[in-house]
Amino acid sequence: MNLKDRWSSLDPAIKQWLVDNPGCQILPRTIAAVISKESGENLATGQHGEAAISREDQDFIRSIVK
Repeated sequence: MNLKDRWSSLDPAIKQWLVDNPGCQILPRTIAAVISKESGENLATGQHGEAAISREDQDFIRSIVK
């Protein structure tokens, strides 16, 4: 899943969390669950429900912060 392509469908609170945490490489399970629900696409998660953020998504989020 690509956050850039799903950005418009994300809840404003999730967008703000991502912008406030631009260096985050792993999404906490609560954030990952909300993104999965809102996008209609399951994120690949680890055993604790956390999801990795791709380098492309990290760069996209950082571009918003600038």
